[in-house]
Amino acid sequence: MDEIGAPAPGEELNTSGTETVPRQAASVIVLRGGDDRLELLLVKRTERARFMGGVWVFPGGAVDAGEGEGDAAHRRAGVRELREEAGLIVDDPDALVGFSRWITPAAVAIRYDTHFFLALAPDGQDCVIDGEEIVDHGWFTPADALAAHARGEILLVFPTIKHLEQLAPFASARAVLEHARGREVVPVQPRVVLSGETARILLPGEPGYDG
Repeated sequence: MDEIGAPAPGEELNTSGTETVPRQAASVIVLRGGDDRLELLLVKRTERARFMGGVWVFPGGAVDAGEGEGDAAHRRAGVRELREEAGLIVDDPDALVGFSRWITPAAVAIRYDTHFFLALAPDGQDCVIDGEEIVDHGWFTPADALAAHARGEILLVFPTIKHLEQLAPFASARAVLEHARGREVVPVQPRVVLSGETARILLPGEPGYDG
């Protein structure tokens, strides 16, 4: 369970009374470090963006209509977003390794059904941002990214924080990939519970989630 204060950009609660249908999306957690260490790529969205302005995220975005449906569409979208936001080219969408699937809480106004994939940083390629939609980037260990957020140096949102917490125990990029390969991906949909002016985010299995 996590308590939240003012919502981050893109996490505002829905006051319309009509639940928003989640839009299909894909995000790619790019890893480097081989057998020796684990670092991952985060990119910073421009402050001017209406959605997630100023937030550090894994490269990703919505699935385009022309990318089809199902798992293949999410993989195509992940590869495209990685190229557009980080300048990294992954030739084979099937090389992405499924890691998780998060559905934005029903109480939030802007919702996504996001499939998260893992990918090794392509050999010989450097991250290149456009300076418009994406204005900064960095390679972090999961623990360093969480610490930077706690110090107020970077802004992270709930799903990114939870992914970093999940990745933090792994000693290397290879260990993460070995863990993820062949693992069943189960959808996760957090729930927002309001108590006065305090909002709590509950994950499946936590006390009060089904209440």
